[in-house]
Amino acid sequence: MSTTQQGTHSLAFRVMRLCKPSFHVEPPFRIDPTDLFVGEDIFDDPLAASNLPPLLSSHVSKSTDSSDLTYGDRFLLHHPSDAMGFSGLLVLPQSFGAIYLGETFCSYISINNSSNFEVRDVIIKAEIQTERQRILLLDTSKSPVESIRAGGRYDFIVEHDVKELGAHTLVCTALYYDGDGDRKYLPQFFKFVVANPLSVRTKVRTVKETTYLEACIENHTKSNLYMDQVEFDPAPHWSAIVLKVDSADDSTGSGGGIYNYLYQLKFSSPGSAQVKVEGTNILGKLQITWRTNLGEPGRLQTQQILGTPITRKEIELQILEIPSRINLDRPFLVHLNLTNHTDRKLGPFEVCLSQNSAHEEKTVMINGLQTMALSQVEAFGSTDFHLNLIATKLGVQRISRITVSDKREKKSYDPLPDVEVGIIFAGFNIQYMFSCHLKLVNISSHMYING
Repeated sequence: MSTTQQGTHSLAFRVMRLCKPSFHVEPPFRIDPTDLFVGEDIFDDPLAASNLPPLLSSHVSKSTDSSDLTYGDRFLLHHPSDAMGFSGLLVLPQSFGAIYLGETFCSYISINNSSNFEVRDVIIKAEIQTERQRILLLDTSKSPVESIRAGGRYDFIVEHDVKELGAHTLVCTALYYDGDGDRKYLPQFFKFVVANPLSVRTKVRTVKETTYLEACIENHTKSNLYMDQVEFDPAPHWSAIVLKVDSADDSTGSGGGIYNYLYQLKFSSPGSAQVKVEGTNILGKLQITWRTNLGEPGRLQTQQILGTPITRKEIELQILEIPSRINLDRPFLVHLNLTNHTDRKLGPFEVCLSQNSAHEEKTVMINGLQTMALSQVEAFGSTDFHLNLIATKLGVQRISRITVSDKREKKSYDPLPDVEVGIIFAGFNIQYMFSCHLKLVNISSHMYING
């Protein structure tokens, strides 16, 4: 794993990676004592089922006699946990092992003097080299090691948070005076590869004003990973809520285990429309932390996750309230709101009911002046107003093409989507047809008519 420059040196580096031990697992071929004497159908007989346990217990107690040195019971399953193969022992790492992105690389480094004389004024350096950078881990230039005796050593520990994938090189160097007083330089290189422990796949869906982010996390290691934290860090002006089943187990099995997370994203403030104006569709990034079987931590942060660009209007017109009862040929008020989503003042405005064509029949129209004037609206501000309308036809009718125009910029915005309303009678006008019977009665000099 290590390489050095040619030449004779008194010193040599030895590197051992420090990591948690692993469980010692014995894959035993053990059996239940019951299987040695009876078949599966023995328990169908109530009499045999009642007498069998005492018989087996006496046999097992004899076979486990401490004076029996033949270990004839070593293949017997005395406890259900024996089937797991755990012996209760821990095993120290036997190799350098796999190193994953997001972990902390910890190494025990020893510089040994294998010569027969003492070396002096030893300057030791250790650094990590990647394709993009060099990270200094140790430098004793300001306080060199005074001496390392013959057959002696100098030990130290270095740590490095692994933040890059691919090839890494641990470079250890020593500058020292040997027994002859010559100044010598010893470099040694220890190479290793950093792999990706997780893959994160995302899907983004937008439903009206809500965006949903699904994150699929897959385990690429050979051990279980227990998720301490999988949180979405939203970009400015966004808020995130995790949608999660309470009974879910936040863990991913080894070698292809998958777990899914779902987040609901919304704009957190009215000023967030500025994000659209700048043409940015950044949603945020995921923060992931985990632990392995023996508690070794790991941490990853994804790149910025991009969503579907959301087109928001500079001016937004929306209906806040419509009367629940609208009568035919009777005026009614519609409560509307006009919002300015830009960072500058806009207006003044005009509101009217536009037509698609000259022959289009309007069943709901403005009652009074056909154009309504509105004052200017401040940046990221809004204004409420009421539009006086009247319906001229019964049944389900549409309030259509309410349009806003900027008088100063001579610009018309998209009309408000059509809204359906129900028009009913205000009352019943009943006409009575009747006939009159007239009779002339002369009671004086005047004439009266009786009906």
